[in-house]
This record gives sequence, C-alpha cells and structure tokens, in this order.
Amino acid sequence: MSIGAVVIGRNEGARLERSLQTLMGQVAQVVYVDSGSTDGSVAMAHGLGAKVVELDMQQPFTAARARNAGVAALEEGITLVQFLDGDCILQAGWLEAAEAHLDAHPQIAVVCGRRREECPQASIYNTLIDREWDTPVGEAQACGGDALMRLHALRTVGGYRAEMIAGEEPELCQRLRRAGWQIWRLDTEMTWHDAQITRFSQWWRRSLRAGHAFAEGAALHGAGPDRHWVAETRRALLWGALLPAMIVLLALLMPWAALILALLYPVQLLRLIRRGGTAWAVFTLLGKFPEALGVVKYHMRRDGRIIEYR
Repeated sequence: MSIGAVVIGRNEGARLERSLQTLMGQVAQVVYVDSGSTDGSVAMAHGLGAKVVELDMQQPFTAARARNAGVAALEEGITLVQFLDGDCILQAGWLEAAEAHLDAHPQIAVVCGRRREECPQASIYNTLIDREWDTPVGEAQACGGDALMRLHALRTVGGYRAEMIAGEEPELCQRLRRAGWQIWRLDTEMTWHDAQITRFSQWWRRSLRAGHAFAEGAALHGAGPDRHWVAETRRALLWGALLPAMIVLLALLMPWAALILALLYPVQLLRLIRRGGTAWAVFTLLGKFPEALGVVKYHMRRDGRIIEYR
C-alpha cells in the first residue's frame, strides 16, 4: 500500500515544522493544508518539501474542510492517508504497525493508536488532556484527529462533513461504521500532542468547543442506535444550564429550596472524586458550564466559524 499524509494547521509555528519533519521520508507524499496562517507556516512547509494547499479565506475555516482539501490534493496511487494535526508529531514505528493491522483486517477502515501530551506537567490543563487521550484499545466508536485511514473507505462515505467546526472525526466514524466498516485503536505509540494550554480562558474555550461538538453530533446522529453524544449533551445542559437556572429562580421564590437544589453540586463532586480524583472531578464538573454554553451556541449560531482556544 502507498501512504500519504495530510497535515492541517493554523499558526502552529515551530510545532508544525516538527510535525512535518517527522513525516518526511516515511510517506509517499506530505500535503499541508493551511487555514489562513500569518506566521510563515506556508513558506516553511514549502521549504520542507510538502505540497501546500491554502484554503480560500472567503469561506469559514474548519478542520473538516481542511482535511477534505488535503485528501483532494493527494497523488494517484495513494491508498492510505495518515491524518495529523499540526501540533502533533508522529512516533517512530507507528505507520508500520498501523499498516500491518489494516493489511491483516480488511474490514477495518481506520486505525489509531496512543496519543499523548508531550508536556503533561506543563499545566493542570495539559495533565487533564493527557488523561483524556488515554482511551481503551480494541474496536472503538471513533478516532481523533490523528489516524491512518483507507482512502477508499473515506471517499465511499463522502469524506468529512466540511461544515462541522468540531467533532468531525466521531461524526465521520459514525458514517463509516454504519457503512459496515470498523474503527480500531491499537496499543501502539502514535503521536505526541503539544496542547500548550496554560490559561483558564484557553481551557474554557476548549470546553465550549466540546459542547458545540456534542450538540452538533447529537443533532446529526442522536436518533441512531448508539444515541451519538445525546447523553453528553444532556449532561452539559443539566449541570451547566438547567440546574443553575432553577437555583436562581428558586432563590427569588423559595431560598430554602434553592439551597437544597444547590447541594446537588457537592454531592456530584464527591461522586466524581471517588471515580477519578479531585482535580479531574473539579474540572469535569466545572466544564459543564462552558459545554452548556457551547450547546446553546450551536443551536443559536450555526455560522460555521471556527472556535479557537489558542
């Protein structure tokens, strides 16, 4: 099989350079798709020998749109495509292991592996993101932004949904699985990710983006048999919007009832602490507020604008 790589980015700077360098010599072609960078990313990618696609700035940027553009730019003869975000670097040995798994299992359309934070100790947010990447191996519901895919399978289902501003990979995997394909996660080192999230405002925007993805995914596939992201959307609205609104309303009418209702939060926090520790519990519960805002934003503003958190 012939492997091509599609890397997407926007003002990734040195991280993009490292990302592209890890691919050179490992794949037949590297395509870099740029979403309006102003930091010299385009010139740098050209200098490293990548084929560069610059997205039309008259249309809203999305990662899904960028990945589709990268696929369209691949040369004839490419049968597998390694997707990579511009803030990630590929680990040695991944492509060989992933290609071998696809060769041995023709029913699998997508394989992904272990994605880890390069500097989990840099901030509490990086630590939490590193934990987020630690998902079970074996057959999976979805992959993330880094994955090796069969180009035929990707094209058969129409590629990524270009207008989605978040959650485009799980949505694609929904369509692949419904078409009879499988998604697998291997216990193999795949990529290092460099989140560089050091401020609360960055974490808040990232959580808002997650809520937007939950809402859009549920709107598209929530009626399916696996109720795609319906539970996540409902939890965000319950803890981040409905309960706060009821507490405020009751505080005006029956303060004692508002106090009783507010006690649900410390009870839920204690339950989460038992499951995953204090830091994870605090940010999981706190995250329901920006997630709820993201759900509301999806339903009120479907303009396709990218939600950035860096």
